Amino acid sequence: MTLIPEPAPDATTSGQDATTSGRDGSAALDSYRRAAIIGGGVIGISWAGLFLARGIDVVINDPRPDIEGLVLAGLDEITPALAALGLPTENLAGRLSFEADLATAVAGVDIVQENGPERPELKQRIWQTIEQAAPAHALLATSTSSIPATAIAQAMRQPERLVVGHPFNPPHLVPLVEIVPGEKTSEDTVRQAKAFYTALGKKPQVLRKEIPGFVANRLQSALFRECVHLVAQGVVTEQELDDIVTASIGMRWAVGGPFRTFHLGGGPGGLPHFIEHLGRAMETSMWPALGTPAFDDSTVAVLIDQARETFGDGTVEELAAERDRAQIALMRALDATPDSGSVSRA
Repeated sequence: MTLIPEPAPDATTSGQDATTSGRDGSAALDSYRRAAIIGGGVIGISWAGLFLARGIDVVINDPRPDIEGLVLAGLDEITPALAALGLPTENLAGRLSFEADLATAVAGVDIVQENGPERPELKQRIWQTIEQAAPAHALLATSTSSIPATAIAQAMRQPERLVVGHPFNPPHLVPLVEIVPGEKTSEDTVRQAKAFYTALGKKPQVLRKEIPGFVANRLQSALFRECVHLVAQGVVTEQELDDIVTASIGMRWAVGGPFRTFHLGGGPGGLPHFIEHLGRAMETSMWPALGTPAFDDSTVAVLIDQARETFGDGTVEELAAERDRAQIALMRALDATPDSGSVSRA
């Protein structure tokens, strides 16, 4: 598995002159000259930076009056990470524009990546406008983290055009994109989305079934629920829990994932042996003991007080930059790990 995108030559002021090939040498990005990013928050800025670094001109649509300053400041913050990935970062802002009118923003683009608030009725209205104004050839993707495409596309005349392209934050850095088709999403749309995100340097996974929250967020939510329970019960502090995760399952899952980990935990008998001798005991004794915490006032107070104590010395921007540097180092280490035949991580 390759996690760091292929280094690219310096981009010029023209998106057509910038690199648009994926690591496999494909020209899948050649037909993507201009993108509309709907929503200029954290996710939108991250997508915009990656698109620009890959040679795609970007127009951002967001109703906030101060959006231009927010986006440009955010772009400056993520530029070092883009450069560390080997992507061209010269004059990114020169190929970035802003358009307050949604229909005008999506006219003439090759891809729309929507990052609006997680409200189904709002997304439905947004996509009604996008569908009517965007070119027929444009790839239409929503970054929603929990709402199925089927629900978002209810008011669309051509729901087969819409697909979920859910990134893991921050999109310019973390490789995963979950591609989740709705009930009426066409196979052509899914293939187009997978080819686009792959050429962009991402690691897309097409889900076989539509489910709220998709996969990565459901896993994250399940683990975080137990984290909240353990801290609220006084078993560990937030810092101690973070240290436990990064020194154990975090390391394991980075190189193998849960199922490979438990397969190895079964010894020569693999996963069948693990399930028979350890998994069933886990089911009867461990699973019933897992916590079901609520975000009541006392629990929230504990979580916030500890977060202030643990992270209070650094700004969110400083902590994010530290995370990005460590994440890139980890990705490089994983890329340097040899893959071979049946034991490949890919």
